[in-house]
Amino acid sequence: MKPNILVVEDEDALATLLQYNLEKEGYDVAVSADGEEAMVMIDERLPDLVVLDWMLPKISGIEVCRRLRQRAETRNVPIIMMTARGEESDRIRGLDIGADDYVVKPVSMNELAARIRAVLRRLRPGLAEDSVRCGDIEMDRVAHRVKRKGEEIHLGPTEFRLLDHFMQHPGRVFSREQLLDAVWGSDVYVEARTVDVHIGRLRKALNANESDDPIRTVRSAGYALDVERQRA
Repeated sequence: MKPNILVVEDEDALATLLQYNLEKEGYDVAVSADGEEAMVMIDERLPDLVVLDWMLPKISGIEVCRRLRQRAETRNVPIIMMTARGEESDRIRGLDIGADDYVVKPVSMNELAARIRAVLRRLRPGLAEDSVRCGDIEMDRVAHRVKRKGEEIHLGPTEFRLLDHFMQHPGRVFSREQLLDAVWGSDVYVEARTVDVHIGRLRKALNANESDDPIRTVRSAGYALDVERQRA
């Protein structure tokens, strides 16, 4: 059964974008435009996770979070707070009220998807996807292990996150800036050329047994995990 996510967001365009991208990630997504409606929807069907905007009509997101944490039946529902309020004091308040994570707008869809997976792995391990396979590469996210053609490959933490991101979007080309945002996060300053260094390390590990290189370099565009290339 697909994990059920409730998105509470009053900006129609953003709500539609979130629903589209999260459904593409394999989630069952419901959308609410205000805090009052969200509480009714949660009473009708308990979600596996809530993506909750702070500034909402009728009942604010921070009040929705507070009420959910006060009720026994919703106390343990994972909540990711999503807001344009990026000051440290706001993040601390959101987390103290009971949010499990905090994402600042404008939202990177890749980062949000990664944070949802991380929260589900931590709080709803039975719902999180534990393993993924692309071509001859297998990844076990829980055990933090990677195999290629049945042989175990040892990766550092950054290379593991890079490969995880590529395997979620096989064949898609990512620029260095997109990889920085998805793997390192938008709040961390890292030079773009750092991506090249870690791509080189990832390549070296994946190709240790003289296998075909699955990482494709696209000049002036970025990098992609090329599944078809592995099959050639």
